[in-house]
Amino acid sequence: MTKPIVAIPADIRAFDGTSWHAVQHQYVRAALNAAGVMAFIIPAFEEGYETDAILDRVDGVLVSGSASNVHPSLYGRQATEADGPFDPARDATSLPLIRRALDRAIPVLAICRGLQELNVALGGTLASEIQEQPGIWDHRRPEGVDRDGMYAIRQSVFVKEGSCIARYIGPGEVRVNSLHRQAIADTAPRLQVEALAEDGTIEAVSVIDAKAFAVGVQWHPEYWAEMDAPSGKLFSAFGDAVRAYADARQTATEETPRRSALP
Repeated sequence: MTKPIVAIPADIRAFDGTSWHAVQHQYVRAALNAAGVMAFIIPAFEEGYETDAILDRVDGVLVSGSASNVHPSLYGRQATEADGPFDPARDATSLPLIRRALDRAIPVLAICRGLQELNVALGGTLASEIQEQPGIWDHRRPEGVDRDGMYAIRQSVFVKEGSCIARYIGPGEVRVNSLHRQAIADTAPRLQVEALAEDGTIEAVSVIDAKAFAVGVQWHPEYWAEMDAPSGKLFSAFGDAVRAYADARQTATEETPRRSALP
């Protein structure tokens, strides 16, 4: 049996004087090696997309992190230059894809910017420059380090007992690599908070009424998914959900001709 496929929405990035539809290698690598699935990179456009045309051809959605931020106008706030950089094509691609995937019970794993997109897609809001708020730590990436240092596992989050994500990585304290300057402000009504940092920052959520795996994390499990146990378990659980969806879809496809042949 062929491997199932997940969709990863692209960023618009500028290289060599032109625009590229791009996804960081670490997400594609984790999908292949830790979740055991293949990946389609979905180009980002502000209009003209048929979301169902994409979802008809995949078995899961992996929403990656990015250097850009969700545009504040999408959650009812005035944008300032400090809120950027922005990627309106990514917003216009990812948010409808997330909503429709949930409608269709297609598994979703949302990481960093992806968690923020999940919250906005379902009616929540975001806070910018959270390190400037009283009592909130500086969650931004450290300066003057290489990429491994940037994504080093150095922060504790506390997974709630009985939560969805606790089934995969266990409850209580978990060490993670969270680096961000935005975070969830108002949690979307359909989201359940799954894990918090020591300063109260929301670090993981799940979709309350989801009919399949639907989890968002603020940290970066993809970076060490082949070496760090909690990261690997999260991607493994996502892969299992994607395979279950693919199997169910294949079974339904095989049964349809049989029903049609009945007198």
